[in-house]
Formats: sequence, C-alpha cells, structure tokens
Amino acid sequence: QVQLVESGGGLVQRGGSLRLSCAASGVIFSINAMAWYRQAPGKQRELVADITTIGYTNYADSVKGRFTISRDNAKNTAYLQMNDLKPEDTAVYYCSTGWGKYWGQGTQVTVSS
Repeated sequence: QVQLVESGGGLVQRGGSLRLSCAASGVIFSINAMAWYRQAPGKQRELVADITTIGYTNYADSVKGRFTISRDNAKNTAYLQMNDLKPEDTAVYYCSTGWGKYWGQGTQVTVSS
C-alpha cells in the first residue's frame, strides 16, 4: 500500500520561506524518482521539480534559483525548500512517485503580498 503524505504548507508573506516534506511508505524509496507538482486555482497542474534516483534535479523555469528539491533515503522523505516566495507560487502542492502513478493528498501554500 503506497502512501505519500505531504506536510509543511501554510500562509507566508511575499519573500518568505517554507519547506515541504513528503513522507513515503509502501514503496522502495531509494529506487524511485520523486517529483513535486502544484495546482493553482483555475489552473492546470504543473511540474515544479523532480529528482532522480541518483540525485539529478530538474526545475520549472519559474522556480529556478528559489526552490530546491532533495531527498533523504534513510527517512523515506522528499523535500521542497521554497525561498523568496511570490504570490504566484500560491497553489496546492503535491508530491508524486512512480512517474505519476502515486500521489499525495496535497498541502496548501498561500503567499500574500
């Protein structure tokens, strides 16, 4: 039974920081790539960042230089460090693994001006 549980979202002011966590269970974490997506109100879901099994990372242009994806295989947890947050970052953030096969429930991030 694969479960992905996101946490760490909340309300922050423009320029603030948050760190999202995604705790995984029921999966061999170390051999699965991980990804963070987000979906803003009225918008389609978009890929924010992903990290491969050997640590290569990829970011959407809109978050490069501000967000960092990482993973701790010993803790079966993926992270998304978000710095210099902007109102346009407001969305529900989801983690995913298995190339889109499994999804968490999402965590809300709201950035005020």
